[in-house]
Amino acid sequence: MPELPEVETICRGLNQLTLDREILGGDVLLNSSIARSISATDFLTKLKGKSIASWYRRGKYLLAELSQCRGGGWCGPALIPAPTLPSSFFPLPSSFFLPSKAGWLGVHLRMTGQLLWVNESEPLPKHARVRLFFEGNRELRFVDQRTFGQMWYVPAETEVESTVTGLKLLGPEPFSEEFTTEYFARKLHRRARPIKTALLDQSLVAGLGNIYADETLFLAGVMPTTLCADLTAPQIERIHTAIIQVLQQAIANGGTTFSNFLNVQGVNGNYGGVAWVYNRSGQPCRTCSTTIEKIKLAGRSTHFCPACQK
Repeated sequence: MPELPEVETICRGLNQLTLDREILGGDVLLNSSIARSISATDFLTKLKGKSIASWYRRGKYLLAELSQCRGGGWCGPALIPAPTLPSSFFPLPSSFFLPSKAGWLGVHLRMTGQLLWVNESEPLPKHARVRLFFEGNRELRFVDQRTFGQMWYVPAETEVESTVTGLKLLGPEPFSEEFTTEYFARKLHRRARPIKTALLDQSLVAGLGNIYADETLFLAGVMPTTLCADLTAPQIERIHTAIIQVLQQAIANGGTTFSNFLNVQGVNGNYGGVAWVYNRSGQPCRTCSTTIEKIKLAGRSTHFCPACQK
């Protein structure tokens, strides 16, 4: 599943390539890819004649603020201006996704979703689910092999969370001011579950997934099976620091490609080549040469170094 670094990479690419072009129409090839809040036909009708003013990331969600195009194909700025963010690492907080006069477009890639910016003439891949046609013969394709991904249209003057309801469940962003060591320690206090399982809980911290939870715990030197209630204060502080460090490095490397992930131009992510433990079972630890091990924890593959992690 694309995690925070992959979704952030896609978000940046979309902001570079897709803005201020009129949406001329589209084609829904799999109706279930459109969330039940609107029919596939209405989804396309509502998007036609609009443009994308800006893309934002919240956890693993992508949200595009829409603008209304006016006569002649000109697309003006969003009627609720998007703020200038201090860093591309900082997405908008969930509370910002307020009603917009032109609405919002939401996307969640789930397990295998891809958003690809291509020429309309490029051959259609087998698992293409939704096509949005833009001026200039460009097309945004939603490709999804496992068909778990979804797209939403949020009507004008509707709060985004009332339609994309999963946003209500998200904890703070890892790069936000709210994600402090004190907050993290308070949420882990007396919890009788393994720290690896806790890190996958999107209500604890938004965007972290299986890959970067393993990487975080390696850098922090903590065994993934350690119960949250048994963590020491120094361990919690190291995990908190490692979350931010790992995600920053993964974003700098364009995310991770082990199976399906591609950026909007169809390019693989490079973090997998420098991963510490994830997907490296049976290989030597990059630090101590001990063989990396893999176990199942709450149904998820979990990788660790038995020497470096205690």
